[in-house]
Amino acid sequence: MEATPIPDKAYFRIGEVARILGVKPYVLRYWESEFKAIKPQKSRSQQRLYRRRDVELLLRIKRLLYEERFTIAGARRKLREEGATDIEPAEPEAAEATPQRASEPRMSKELLNRLRIDLEKILKLVEE
Repeated sequence: MEATPIPDKAYFRIGEVARILGVKPYVLRYWESEFKAIKPQKSRSQQRLYRRRDVELLLRIKRLLYEERFTIAGARRKLREEGATDIEPAEPEAAEATPQRASEPRMSKELLNRLRIDLEKILKLVEE
């Protein structure tokens, strides 16, 4: 997918932003979790509404990750050096205070998979 110019409008839905950036929507949702400055508003129907500022930041993040080959942590550091604020990873909101949503079990499964992979790497290092 290839990036396209940003249209002149105030808000963009996730599909529009994905087309503008040339990435899949799940990539945008992941970047939201890694960069707390990207915090789209939600419409009444709970669709993400990105502001132009969000789209411009997402374009910068994409350039850092895909073209300049930074890691997520490296991109955060670079953006902070450039004066961007609220770049740290988004913190999960108080999950204990909210009822469990349908998407949370999937997120837990992803977390467990990442933990398993990390533990396997540690075990491999210890065995060497």
